[in-house]
Amino acid sequence: MKKKTTAPIPFAGSQLDQARHVCAFFNNTDEEYQVLLPFIRDGFQCGHKAIHVVNPDHRQDHLQRLGSVGIDAAAAEQSGQLELRINTDVYLPDGRFDPERMISVFEQLASGNASGKYPLSRICCRMDWTVADQSHVDDVIEFESRVNDVWSRHEDAVICTYHLGKFRGDEVIDIMRTHPMVIIGGILQRNPFFVPPDEFLSEFRQRRSRRNAPAAA
Repeated sequence: MKKKTTAPIPFAGSQLDQARHVCAFFNNTDEEYQVLLPFIRDGFQCGHKAIHVVNPDHRQDHLQRLGSVGIDAAAAEQSGQLELRINTDVYLPDGRFDPERMISVFEQLASGNASGKYPLSRICCRMDWTVADQSHVDDVIEFESRVNDVWSRHEDAVICTYHLGKFRGDEVIDIMRTHPMVIIGGILQRNPFFVPPDEFLSEFRQRRSRRNAPAAA
């Protein structure tokens, strides 16, 4: 892992230092914004870039919530400090999830490949789209593990938000195991269940293969 040279980032009662890839579990949207908005506002004040990936029907609500904490979203979009994207456009541009393409997309979003105007990016991704087609879930879990390699080489803070009621218990556990940091109950903590990608992917792919194998006659 590349040593982070920027200052630790205050977030959810703790701070992000070396590990900045976070899975954040929430029960509802209000709970999510209660945790995220101070972090988002602090990023604007620090001069960080904001990349927000939201649900298709959520753009206007998101803008209103930014405004509620004093963020002029229109001005921030115009200046380039804020990029507001729709999650299905980002992850499913042609209706399918391509992990290789997404690794490349996030590599390009990483601050190390940016213009240098901003020291780092704070990236918040709402992951509800994953459950619209259940076939995406396993691919996304593998991707969340693999993308740790990208984030370990950059300064960016990356928050992947999951609403607990939309995912099965075993899926929540695997999602948790792919992130070195976790928010549960509104509090950020180092994730004791995190498994390094090489180890996790070997185990997960074996389980996936067994699960998908045709039943014996």
